[in-house]
Amino acid sequence: MTGADIDDSEDPNADIQYHLEVGPEDVADTVLLPGNPERLEKIVAFWDDHEIAARHREYRTATGTYEETPISVTSTGIGSPSAAIAVEELARVGCDTFVRVGSCGAIQPEMDVGDLVITTGAVRQEGTSDEYVREDYPATADQEVVSALVAAAERLGYDYHTGVTMSADSFYAGQGRPGFEGFEAAGSETLVEDLKEANVKNIEMEASVILTLANLYGLRAGAVCTVYANRETGEFRTEGESRAAETATLATHLLAKMDRIKREAGADRWHAGLSLE
Repeated sequence: MTGADIDDSEDPNADIQYHLEVGPEDVADTVLLPGNPERLEKIVAFWDDHEIAARHREYRTATGTYEETPISVTSTGIGSPSAAIAVEELARVGCDTFVRVGSCGAIQPEMDVGDLVITTGAVRQEGTSDEYVREDYPATADQEVVSALVAAAERLGYDYHTGVTMSADSFYAGQGRPGFEGFEAAGSETLVEDLKEANVKNIEMEASVILTLANLYGLRAGAVCTVYANRETGEFRTEGESRAAETATLATHLLAKMDRIKREAGADRWHAGLSLE
């Protein structure tokens, strides 16, 4: 297919993005990225105001304010391929900071259901990021985003853990669970134990591609997930979902304050010598 064969509405460089159906005026600089479209309403409940900007496929976008800070949210659906599309198209319309807001399975015994996991880096077990860059390229969270998420969790009084996340491409075989009729993928019986021994904190399905693309494009990204299950203890409850949403929302406001303080101080990056107080 040549460029002449592509309809304007499918042009990846058009102002209105093909999959998300958003343009530059529809979104803020910072975007929260939940997987589940239904999580959007739970996120905007913490904001002062919002408007729905677009609905298309698994992608729902809303934009509003929190404590006078502009903020957006776009659902990505399940998995890294659709999350990569969201980051690509949001970056094309000017967004520069991304925070995944999701749920996860913990694999360390001291982590309780309802705790938060703030990702500092990710094991790239998903395949989407491999199509962008060599497999030994690190998926690292932006230090400023991590700092803002930690500060937000501290202010809100939520229990949290920081560390390495593993992002998989499948919920079943790729996370060491049996498939249909007990099918077991090669290596699945030792997967969780191997990750636990490597001090990986949790498993989910989108963080590593979001972090990888942000680093490749010179953007900021991080992730905060609520623990729904602990694979070590066998505990499972869909509890505390709103904690990640509230933490990410407050972190967006803190990032805006950090950016203002940096400008006033003439600093290029946030560092320990600066203060949010």
